[in-house]
Amino acid sequence: MTSSQPESRIVDADGAGGLVVIPTFNERENLPIIVERLLTAQPGIHVLVVDDSSPDGTGDVAESLAADDAADRVHVMHRTVKDGLGKAYLAGFAWGLDRDYRVIVEMDADGSHAPEQLYRLLDAVNAGADLVIGSRYVPGGELVNWPKRREVLSKGANTYARLMLGARVKDITAGYRAFRREVLEGIGLDEVDSAGYCFQIDLAWRSLQNGFTIREVPITFTEREIGESKMDGGVIMESFLNVARWGIRGRLSPRRR
Repeated sequence: MTSSQPESRIVDADGAGGLVVIPTFNERENLPIIVERLLTAQPGIHVLVVDDSSPDGTGDVAESLAADDAADRVHVMHRTVKDGLGKAYLAGFAWGLDRDYRVIVEMDADGSHAPEQLYRLLDAVNAGADLVIGSRYVPGGELVNWPKRREVLSKGANTYARLMLGARVKDITAGYRAFRREVLEGIGLDEVDSAGYCFQIDLAWRSLQNGFTIREVPITFTEREIGESKMDGGVIMESFLNVARWGIRGRLSPRRR
């Protein structure tokens, strides 16, 4: 499969034509802040909040945000199970593809991904990239208030993934990214069964294997101020084992380019 060519703008300067998928679980305090920042930075963009039945009422907050938005830019999906970040994103991707959005963006609800920097990702898509990753580890990327332990874990995971997969992506675990719809249509989302760090690696690896181009742009990643991280040991172990399996399989069979 060949890369898309920049015949014209895929997303307008104000974000029109794009959808930002924001998965939530117990983010009632953070969600209104991030949605307001996002719609201020990109007034034409649409938002889909995918809430996994948050017991703190995040789903109700999302519904209020949608009801208050006269431009009908904010939408809400309520899921009845909490089965991982990956499944929440897959549900959001399917929703966006069914509604013909040209670019679909992943963004955290906790403020770690600055909406004010989304234009960097969208500009790179408009310039011809298929998948754009907001990277902490390319020149210009920054980490703010991140615990040293998390930074070491993140850099170690990225190094491990690069070595095992032979992928020239410095921040393959990053969760701030923009996909052309053709990528999500072409990488076999129905075969994806991974979560967290592993989900992000999985989709980037599938994109490379299917011949799509990945570009990294620098972002400032800021540790959340409200709430707690959802990262746990099970997600880390899943990533370790799956990356090893993909790496071995990739070396035993020719890549699709």
